Amino acid sequence: MNPIILFAALLALAPLATEASPSPATLLESSIAVGSEAYGSINSDQLLAHYPAFAREYATYQPSAAALAKMQSLQGLNLVVLFGSWCHDSEREVPRLLKLLNQSGVSLKTLQLEAVNQQKQHPEQLHSKYNLRYTATIIVLDSNGQEMGRIIEKPAGTIAEDLAGIAASLDSRVILKYL
Repeated sequence: MNPIILFAALLALAPLATEASPSPATLLESSIAVGSEAYGSINSDQLLAHYPAFAREYATYQPSAAALAKMQSLQGLNLVVLFGSWCHDSEREVPRLLKLLNQSGVSLKTLQLEAVNQQKQHPEQLHSKYNLRYTATIIVLDSNGQEMGRIIEKPAGTIAEDLAGIAASLDSRVILKYL
């Protein structure tokens, strides 16, 4: 091949030094393309499609009818899930959470799946905002964005029981407010 044509082709493919740094979404797409760890915001479809350990746990986990009923207590609340695609606790708990949410049909206000790197850092500094120490961390926020509670690494009981307990604390605050 002609060296001038080869050089021109390589130059055309090389990023320009003046380009802005890539967005977290671009970084995520790049990491998915090369099969490395997820970093930044990701949706459940991407997570399950590109990370086999998450997909396996999602496929094998079978929530009970009682667990699905407990998930209704999350109606209208916000969930922030900080996890590592490299973390065994995340590989177990995040797919279970996603299956519970999907099968229960509960309508959350928002669900944020936020992948951190192995240093437990997030490109938008969510690790600092939420004082992340361990992964997976599932944070329940009320409709105003105030933290109600969190599950760190693994639930004390089941995810559904622990989340319902956190959601019940909102009901307790409302009742106490009017006493």
